[in-house]
Amino acid sequence: MDSKDISEKMAPDVDAGYTLPTLKSATASSTSLDRAIVYLEQHQDSQTDTADVDQARLVRKIDRHIVPIALAAYTLQFLDKLDINYAAVMGLNQELKLVGNDFNNAASAMYIANLVAEIPTAYIVQKVRPGKWLGVNLLLWGVVTACTAAVKNYHGLVATRVMIGILEAATAPCLMLITGACSAALLSTLRLEFSGMWYTKSEAILRFAIWYCGLGIAQMLGSLISWGFQQVTHEALSGWRVMFLVLGCITGVAGVWALFSMPDSPMDVTWLTEAEKRVAIQRVAVNQTGIKNTHFKWAHLHELVLDPQIWLLASLIIVTSLTSGVISFYSTTLIRNFGFSPGRSALLNMPSGAVSLLSCLATAYLGHKYDSRALCMTAFCLVAAMGSALMSFLPSHQRAGLLAGVYLVNMETVTLFLVFCLTTANVAGQTKRVAANALISGAFSVGNIIGPQLFQPKDAPQYIPAKIILLVTEIATAMFALALRIYYGWQNKARDAAERKEREAGEVKEVANVEWLNLTDRENKTFRYKY
Repeated sequence: MDSKDISEKMAPDVDAGYTLPTLKSATASSTSLDRAIVYLEQHQDSQTDTADVDQARLVRKIDRHIVPIALAAYTLQFLDKLDINYAAVMGLNQELKLVGNDFNNAASAMYIANLVAEIPTAYIVQKVRPGKWLGVNLLLWGVVTACTAAVKNYHGLVATRVMIGILEAATAPCLMLITGACSAALLSTLRLEFSGMWYTKSEAILRFAIWYCGLGIAQMLGSLISWGFQQVTHEALSGWRVMFLVLGCITGVAGVWALFSMPDSPMDVTWLTEAEKRVAIQRVAVNQTGIKNTHFKWAHLHELVLDPQIWLLASLIIVTSLTSGVISFYSTTLIRNFGFSPGRSALLNMPSGAVSLLSCLATAYLGHKYDSRALCMTAFCLVAAMGSALMSFLPSHQRAGLLAGVYLVNMETVTLFLVFCLTTANVAGQTKRVAANALISGAFSVGNIIGPQLFQPKDAPQYIPAKIILLVTEIATAMFALALRIYYGWQNKARDAAERKEREAGEVKEVANVEWLNLTDRENKTFRYKY
């Protein structure tokens, strides 16, 4: 099918303060074209007037349908990771007769399954509707979480963690493709950059930050939930079993909500008018990453393997997720080993969530204001390294300093958020982008497989070797972030220089509709990296 001419001037991007380019003609096969431009072709004769669409109102409407579900999904995902952390101080180890490295192995098993599941997930997410796939997986992992209340031994615990790892593999890739949102008031304050199906780069990074705040919210809620269920005394069900049962039911309900309410793309929803759909599609053309194309390209995968930025991002995630493993599985245990009761240990872990949440929002703001996301990542990782040093070298009687160390370590969680942002903003081409999302999620699993194994029973209660390794990895994270900043800056300068040279020689070739041709960031020479 040859593409017809489209002469549809885009409405101005209110937030960015400029007018998006005019769609002209696309000369490519139907498999190479993004679904968005095909939709516009099919509706080019529509009599609906896009000039009457209020873009600010349109964005608020999109926000209402995406933000709550994305935030709920990510919060519940981390709650399901943290519940085993809290269960460990609620009697799970004793009741299931876990010995030696059993708890560590159960924690790692979830991420081994998650890593394996990322491979088919990369393909599946490209072929199906991401909102529906997210809902199905949420529902099923809620069922498995509730079933954890019935486990009787180590093998049952491992089986449920493996299933949860498989089902949670879809969360980050789906949300990275769809992208979350936040209030227009915050948007006007934080004029940030990002890319996705629904938002311009100037709009979407903050939405992404909002749903990523689910990590901090989960930490705080998890602490309260753990303390609350520690008050449960029942002959048939222990407090930790009731906790798994309740959290599983809540997750299942959220899955049903996402299944029926999470939008997939502007072309598929029923709550937008035809005019609003056309504006929603046209306004994200500036991202140059497309909206939806299910054509699988092997060339994109080949480029992915040879792209230095991908391996820098993956390395960042691996070393960072070593720390997140501590947060997910051992933070409450560490606090208890400072000499606190199980109930107080749960409550004292709440500030960790506040640090994660505030660090995420602060990094989103500072990273844009000073145009230095990678440098902010470096700075926050160095502060987290200070926290590891406090945990490692302070004497055991200085509990305030030890607690401060636990809290400061949580500042490194912003690296995960920023890597997800940079991956989505800087990797173009549908196959390459989906594969990159899966690779980054897989790298996160690798770090979390290794993380729990650092805490060997023979090193209890202080776990000094593990703490020192964390200190080293946090410094390494800062160095990787700095290297990424240098690489992106070098790439942009090289492209700017090449473009100037072509213009001076009069050899510039304009490619119509480059934003919809499913080109990668390296194929599209007009693409510039965000850092």
